[in-house]
Order: sequence, then structure tokens, then C-alpha cells
Amino acid sequence: MKTTKPAIDPALVREIANLLSESDLTEIEVQHEDLRIRVARAAPTIYAAPVAPAYAAPAAPAPVAAAPAASAAPVSADPAKHPGVVPSPMVGTAYLSPEPGARAFIEVGTVVKEGQTLLIVEAMKTMNAIPAPRAGTVTRILVNNGQPVEYGEPLVIVE
Repeated sequence: MKTTKPAIDPALVREIANLLSESDLTEIEVQHEDLRIRVARAAPTIYAAPVAPAYAAPAAPAPVAAAPAASAAPVSADPAKHPGVVPSPMVGTAYLSPEPGARAFIEVGTVVKEGQTLLIVEAMKTMNAIPAPRAGTVTRILVNNGQPVEYGEPLVIVE
């Protein structure tokens, strides 16, 4: 038996694309029975592009240099299992400072208090402060400025 693919209505695709534009989303997927439509567009990186070079180079070597100095091999093998990990509570873009050109919220070695802002995750044009879940010292920063992050992805380790 031969199965036929459902016909895709161009008007439906246009309507979904309009929803994408109106809501400032970068991707939308609709599924109904055997029909699945996915419409996506490239996300603008206006905010991230000028800021990334300023922090990417200085921030990246510090965590890499700190990893070999750590005595516990399992911790450096999988940061997600570290007891002091701060995971991303959402999908978005991580920023280490409050605005372009500003000083970073934290650096490796910064002593933080519970509730202190570690970084920001932008999701749907909303800046969400990520607070320290406990007091301690920042031992690793696992993301770069302007880096896309997923839900549950390790961001920082606070010991």
C-alpha cells in the first residue's frame, strides 16, 4: 500500500510565518496528525555581536586554566554533576555583564552571596537575572558572553 503525504496549504504556512513575525519568535513548529510544519528564521545577534569579543577572550582562558588545577577528575569531566553547579533555568542567551561595555557580574575567584546576580539569560527579549543559589566562591564560568544556552546547561560553579 502506498501512503500519500498530506497536502500543505500555502496559506497555512504564511499564517504560521506571520505568527512568527508578530511574536518575535525565531522558530515555530505545528503538528497535527501526519502533518508537521516547521518555520524558522535566523535570530538577530545585534546585542551579542559587539560584546562577545570583549569578554570571550579574557573569560575563556580562566576556566580552562582552572580545570587542570582541580584535583578531582570527575568534577572536571562532567560539570553538570558538580554539587556547586548553577544550571540555566531556561533556553536563551547568556550575558556576563548587565550591558555592552559594562564590567562582568562575576569572575573566577569572585566571592558571592546567596541571591547575588551571577549573569543574565535573555529569553524572548527579556533579561532574566540568574542568582547565586548559595554563598561561595566562583570557581568556574562555563559559558562565554553572548553564548546560546539550553535549559539545564551548566553555567557557573559556585563552591
